Amino acid sequence: MEDNTFNGKKIYTLTDIGNSLHSVISRTYTHAYYIKADIIKLNYYPRTGHCYPELVEKEGDKIKTQMRAVIWGTQFADINARFLKITGEPIKDGISILCLATVEFSAKYGLALYIQDIEPSFTLGEMARNKMEVIQKLKKENIFSLNKQKHIPLVPKRLAVISTDTSKGYSDFMITLQNNKRNFIFECQLFPSLLQGDKAVGEMVSQLGLIENQLDQFDCVVIIRGGGGDAGLNCYDHYELARRVAEFPIPVLSGIGHSTNETVTEMVSFMNKITPTEVAYYLIQKFEDFYQKIEEYQAAIRNLSEALINNEKQKMSLIEGTYHTLSQRILHRETQQLASLQYAVKLQSKKAIDQNRFQIENAAAVVNLLSKKVIDQHKNQIDHAASMLKMLCKQSFTKNNNDLKHLSVKLTLLEPANILKRGFSITYYQGKPVVDAAQLASQDEIETQFFSGKVKSRVE
Repeated sequence: MEDNTFNGKKIYTLTDIGNSLHSVISRTYTHAYYIKADIIKLNYYPRTGHCYPELVEKEGDKIKTQMRAVIWGTQFADINARFLKITGEPIKDGISILCLATVEFSAKYGLALYIQDIEPSFTLGEMARNKMEVIQKLKKENIFSLNKQKHIPLVPKRLAVISTDTSKGYSDFMITLQNNKRNFIFECQLFPSLLQGDKAVGEMVSQLGLIENQLDQFDCVVIIRGGGGDAGLNCYDHYELARRVAEFPIPVLSGIGHSTNETVTEMVSFMNKITPTEVAYYLIQKFEDFYQKIEEYQAAIRNLSEALINNEKQKMSLIEGTYHTLSQRILHRETQQLASLQYAVKLQSKKAIDQNRFQIENAAAVVNLLSKKVIDQHKNQIDHAASMLKMLCKQSFTKNNNDLKHLSVKLTLLEPANILKRGFSITYYQGKPVVDAAQLASQDEIETQFFSGKVKSRVE
């Protein structure tokens, strides 16, 4: 007879222990229980439709409890369909669930939870709770609004785009930028990344790190993707990604294609638009606003030039009138002086004749000669003065008229369009004209305006 003892103690087979555990568990856990857990790996087998999820309970980042579960194929199809309808995403790795399950032990397969149902509303609630915790944490750290305080250039041309080239959102974004009506040119560099799921957080944070290492090459960052359900956007509520965006040194624009629920990453970004296309329109509008300002400045310069020319013409007209009036006054005054002198000479001559009649007869010829000489002398002086005055007035008028024409030509040549037409150009840096090379530093991007067209260049 086989001895079933060892050192006086009974020996149990593995089957004995398994059957005992089965008996204890079946008597203790007599019905289904609602159990809260996280799925770390779904383990779905498409051929059979069965799932063998690995469930965990975490304390911080550490796994506190881990247990195997089973969802039979027929049940999983119904459960997943309802979960997808309510959350917008299928059951997958990395989500928190509330499941209805029985606790069973098989001597062959061990302990497992046999899931009968999963409550989608609990998953959404857990996501909302985690989202609120992240928001409160960012606000407590005083970084929630940090990126919104960044300055975006007047023309944000150099774009670092975090997306994937197979995303419809990325395709819509690029097509919209390229087809703008004024043919504005954007420089886009794609930093490919997963856009949903737990791994997406790490990839997007990594790509932000790559962008920061070459920060001087970009004006802003754009994070874009197509639409999706709330569960699919769960990664955008992750603390690490939201914190990285909030603290990023340049503006981050988000357009992740979802209109019903704003994620934390969208909340902390510099600007959030519902779709990638809306982000593209926002960037185009920044160019359009700057273009309108340039047109307004050109109109202002043109109007100021015309006003200056008209003002100078009025001044010259006034000067011409003043010279004409002054010359008339001088001629009139000299004529009166000449008439007074003639009268005085005649009066003195008559008086001398009356007083010295005898001497007059002897000196008549001399007096007549002297009188005529004096009169001729003064008359010649007056004629000469009048001729010189007319000549000076004419020269003054001619000079002033030539100065006016020269000033008009100079003003016309000074118009921006005519200056550019002669081969000159205007260089702008950050929207302002460059008048001193010392204003520029290496790798600064400048814009050069020619008579026809503009070019972008970089300082070496």
